[in-house]
Amino acid sequence: MIVQSILHVVVLVLIVIGAALAVWFKDLLASVLALAAASLLVALEFFLLQAPDVAIAEASIGAALTTAIYVIAIRRTMRKEEE
Repeated sequence: MIVQSILHVVVLVLIVIGAALAVWFKDLLASVLALAAASLLVALEFFLLQAPDVAIAEASIGAALTTAIYVIAIRRTMRKEEE
């Protein structure tokens, strides 16, 4: 019981850290990777809360598909360094 509560708190703190890093990073690709890590941690939290169907949906759509779309969009845009 105590170990599970500590695990929940640790995962929630890591989610907040990942979201803060996504906002703090100047590089867009690093921000997307931090957002993907936070999304995977959210999926882990859903799994810990006994909601495996929601965890699978979050991991596949939130982490994988959204990250792929962001990375493709970033690769197709021109960076300031390339001008």
